[in-house]
Amino acid sequence: MPEKILWIRRMRVLRRLLLKYRDAKKVDKHLYRELYLKCKGNVFKNKRVLMEEIHKRKAEVKRAKALADQAEARRTKNKEARRRREERLNAKNSEYLKQVEAAEAAETAQAAAPAAEKPAKKEAPAKQASAQQQAQPAAKPKTEKKQKK
Repeated sequence: MPEKILWIRRMRVLRRLLLKYRDAKKVDKHLYRELYLKCKGNVFKNKRVLMEEIHKRKAEVKRAKALADQAEARRTKNKEARRRREERLNAKNSEYLKQVEAAEAAETAQAAAPAAEKPAKKEAPAKQASAQQQAQPAAKPKTEKKQKK
């Protein structure tokens, strides 16, 4: 058989297969166009090789879609974890600020209350000091006498 006739028969078989796959929605229009041009360029020597290429391409698309979905799921999970962590830290910081404010309020309340009591406390040590001074002058004259001798 002449080569031209074999070529025409092969092209008709391959193009018929591509049409069936496109009509059955197994191949989208972009992949159809790409494979049609490859058929014309003598890339596929028979129908089996073309079908293997189609299945391989569909598997690649499916794998890429699965990876994209996984990446998107990971991104949303990380965003959610980041948001929860920020909420937790904000709650912790606000609780800490409340504790600090409460402590400062308690310190100011204690500082105001003892201010009235402090003069009374100062008098008590002053009384003790005056009592000690009274006891010491009795001892001082004895030392003075010794110095006189």
